[in-house]
Amino acid sequence: METNWKIDNMHSVIGFKVKHMMITNVSGTFGTFDASAITKGDDFNGASFDFNASIDSINTGVADRDAHLKSDDFFNAEQYPKLSFKSNSVDKNGDDVTVSGDLTIRDITLPVTLKGDFGGIVTDPYGQTKAGLTLEGKIKRSDFNLKWNAITEAGSIVVSDEIRIQTEIQFIKEA
Repeated sequence: METNWKIDNMHSVIGFKVKHMMITNVSGTFGTFDASAITKGDDFNGASFDFNASIDSINTGVADRDAHLKSDDFFNAEQYPKLSFKSNSVDKNGDDVTVSGDLTIRDITLPVTLKGDFGGIVTDPYGQTKAGLTLEGKIKRSDFNLKWNAITEAGSIVVSDEIRIQTEIQFIKEA
């Protein structure tokens, strides 16, 4: 029997980190996103996930930086308004989870693997059945044509090519 799950946006975070000046990290999130999962019963092993996020909802806490990220130097939100992920496999071994799938940013789709923890399944105070996942992974932004970069006078890279994806996801079991 298949079970459908819908993301609980109020209790989920889709975030990223990137090295700035190669000395600290800058973090950001996507504020508008949607995801669903289909499982066999309540077992997330072998589940399938679909996810998308609105590029226009990117938020790093600095309006000028957010505008730059939405420009053609990075995501080009006007031409490519969403990024998406569709899983190909989900392997759950105890609380360890590995999710492999295809990530599409701009017009480029590449395989990505996310690893993390399955937090379990609980019933909240309102009677909703929820499942929790923490997933992380790394991508190279240049692989997705997010190529803007600059070098300081001292030769330091301004923005790292490696992006760390960090998520905290709660799913709600649909009736």
